[in-house]
Amino acid sequence: MNTVSINKTNFSQEVIHADRPVLLDFWAPWCGPCRMIHPVLEEIAQERPDVKVGKVNVDEQPELAGQFGVLSIPMLVVMKDGKVIRQAVGARPKGQILAML
Repeated sequence: MNTVSINKTNFSQEVIHADRPVLLDFWAPWCGPCRMIHPVLEEIAQERPDVKVGKVNVDEQPELAGQFGVLSIPMLVVMKDGKVIRQAVGARPKGQILAML
């Protein structure tokens, strides 16, 4: 499974009504740490079919960034049943990201 681009149009379907936990990555193309964790998130998306990995470009989706109170990126948010269960700010190694799940 690949990462899914999340926007305000598909947010409800892809995140709120997801049939499994969702790992959201709030990122921007100009963000160095965001680019560093991108390959890790792609690996997790491939290795963990039980988790949906979604990417929210904060420059293109300021409403979603505001809804989640994103002040610094990358910000990772784990959602289950439409609710935030964990979140972390900053680049993390794969083990720490997996531990969030």
